[in-house]
Amino acid sequence: MPIYALYALLFADHGLSDGQISALFAIWSTVAVLTEVPTGAIADRFSRRGTLASAGVFQAAGYACWILFPSFTGFALGFVLWGLGGSLSSGSLEALLYDELLALGEEDSYSRLNSRITAVELVAQVPTAVVATVLFSLGGYSLAGWISVASCLASAALAWCLPEAPRFADESEEDGYFATLRSGVRQVRSSPSIRWAVLCVALVFSLDAFEEYFTLMAHDWSVPTVWVPVATLGVPLAGAFGAYLAGRLDPRPWLLVVSAGLLIVAALVARPHALVIVAGFYGLYHFVLVHVEAELQHRIGDSSARATVTSVAGLGSELASYLTFAAWVIDGPLAVGVLVLLVGVVLLRR
Repeated sequence: MPIYALYALLFADHGLSDGQISALFAIWSTVAVLTEVPTGAIADRFSRRGTLASAGVFQAAGYACWILFPSFTGFALGFVLWGLGGSLSSGSLEALLYDELLALGEEDSYSRLNSRITAVELVAQVPTAVVATVLFSLGGYSLAGWISVASCLASAALAWCLPEAPRFADESEEDGYFATLRSGVRQVRSSPSIRWAVLCVALVFSLDAFEEYFTLMAHDWSVPTVWVPVATLGVPLAGAFGAYLAGRLDPRPWLLVVSAGLLIVAALVARPHALVIVAGFYGLYHFVLVHVEAELQHRIGDSSARATVTSVAGLGSELASYLTFAAWVIDGPLAVGVLVLLVGVVLLRR
């Protein structure tokens, strides 16, 4: 979505302060906190493909609110809708992919395929950033926003076309949805192995909230607004490369500590060329992220509540993301780098 490369600047150019922008991100996370696990149970009980398609529709509605009502209230409403969409997709794609592979006896391929999905998702930001620059030059935030709305609706249609093997549930059970919800939460509570994997995913994935600040960081480091999308191209490319390598190399959790060191150095340099160092941080970060996510799926095993369990990890990441937002307000990328370092130390205690 082209607006993704510009929306933090959209907020800033409409007079919002760093504190207000962080408040919007906190609203976004709050919606996810309230809806993450319930929507995961919806995906498990009914249709994971359907929840993915619904997610695109909600996200499109959120972007439309930003363009139609460019104020703090309009932006907040947009984040509420996007938060709902994000909750619907969180856990659903992972569960759909893993269970389809499990049905084929190919669950060991999950890490490799998930790394490819992550890499493609990040690489897609490169042409999108170029398109965002062109659209912004031609029609400002409005044109980029409406093209993003159309892209979300197209993604919803594509999601509906994904294959999904039928799952047999007891349709006569009136509280079937709540039974699924309880089953997923109980699985996390009763298994120390799954509980630790959920914690690791929650802590590591929460750091990805820093991505929302990349464009603001580039702007603060003296990159002109129109060139911000292009200047930050190397960051998602490095993330894609790290994710790609994760599907082919063994886990190396200590790399998260190394990535924290790179981010701290970049924050101290604080010039446009420091974005290269940020790219190095992001590549190492995604290498670790892919591995901790894959480990969680393997530890869940054969479970009908896979999306619910994954959503519990998503809930944890949303709660922990408040720390990332707070770190940015305290001291920008330097404080975030310290936070990444602390999470890396926790990961080494596995």
